[in-house]
Amino acid sequence: FKPETNADARIQEVLSQELKKGSFKDFYEDQITEGVKYYTEQANYNLNLDYNPRDIVGDDPNNDNEKNYGNNDVKGPDAMHGSHVAGIIGADRANKLGIKGVADNVLIMGVRCTPNGDERDKDVANAIRYAVDNGAKVINMSFGKAYSWNKAVVNEAMKYAASKDVLIVQAAGNENKDIDTENNFPNHKDLDEKTIASWITVGASGPKDDETLKASFSNFGKTQVDVFAPGVQIYSTIPDSKYKNLDGTSMASPVVAGLAALIRSYYPKLSAAQVKEIIVKSVVKVNHNVEYKKGEGDDAPKASIPFADLSISGGIVNAYNALKLAATYDGKSTAK
Repeated sequence: FKPETNADARIQEVLSQELKKGSFKDFYEDQITEGVKYYTEQANYNLNLDYNPRDIVGDDPNNDNEKNYGNNDVKGPDAMHGSHVAGIIGADRANKLGIKGVADNVLIMGVRCTPNGDERDKDVANAIRYAVDNGAKVINMSFGKAYSWNKAVVNEAMKYAASKDVLIVQAAGNENKDIDTENNFPNHKDLDEKTIASWITVGASGPKDDETLKASFSNFGKTQVDVFAPGVQIYSTIPDSKYKNLDGTSMASPVVAGLAALIRSYYPKLSAAQVKEIIVKSVVKVNHNVEYKKGEGDDAPKASIPFADLSISGGIVNAYNALKLAATYDGKSTAK
C-alpha cells in the first residue's frame, strides 16, 4: 500500500505502530471493535437529545436529599472500568491466574454511582454514605469532573466518611492540568483539616524513571495531589474472565487504595489519617525533571519541570516502605 495523501500516510503510520505491539486480532478487537462500540454509544446516548439517562434511575435530579432510588442492574452496559479497578486493588493472589492485586484477601464493595460518566453529585454523596454505613474502611474514587452542580452535598459526605475513620482515595484526573488552579471535582479545597487528613489524591506515573515519568495525561498539583502511582499500561481484570491493559489516574488510584487496605489489614489500629500520613511519608522521592506538555495537540509547547513540584510528597508510592513505616506507627497516635 502506497499512501496517496498525507492523511493516508498518517493512518499507515499509526497502523504500523499499533501492529508492532501485537497481532492484527488484538488490534481489531482493541481499536476497531471498541471504536465502533464507543461511537455507537455516543450516537445512541450522549448525542441523542431524546435520551434521558435518569429515566432508568427513577429519581428527581433536582432533589439532592433523595436517598431511595436507583437502577438495580449493578453490571450495566459496560462494567470494564470498575472491574479493572477492583482487580488492581484485590485480585486473588493465590489462584495463579492473570494478576495479583495489591492487597491480599480483601473484600470489594462495588457501588455503581457514576456509570458511563453520568456523575451527579447526589449519586456520589449517597454512594460514599452507603459505603461508610456498610463497613468500608477505604473508598476508592476513580472518577472526576470539571464542574460540580452541588459540591456541598459531596463535602458533607466526605466529612461523614472522615468522622467514621474511612480513608478516601481519589484519582487526580486525566486532563494534564494543574488542579491547584483549575477545577477538578470532588476536591477538598474548602474542607476542614480533619477531612483533608483522611483524603488522598493520586496522580499517574509512567513505567520509566526518566523525563516521561509523569504520565502525559495526568493532572497534578503541588497542594492538591498527594502522591503519584503507576497508571500507564496497567494490566488487570475485566468482565468475562478476561484481562486488559488500561491507562489513567483511574488505575493509579486503586494502587494506593490497595496499599491503604494492605496497611489497614496488617495494622487495624491505625486511623485513616495515620494511613494517609504513612503512604505520603514513605514515597520514593523523584529528584529529576519531567516533561510537561502545555496544552493539547502536536504543536503544544513542552516544558521541563521538577517532578517534586507535581505533588505534596514529590514521589511515587512504595508498598515496602509504607509497611515498614507502618510497623513503627502501630498503636501510636502521630496523626489526628
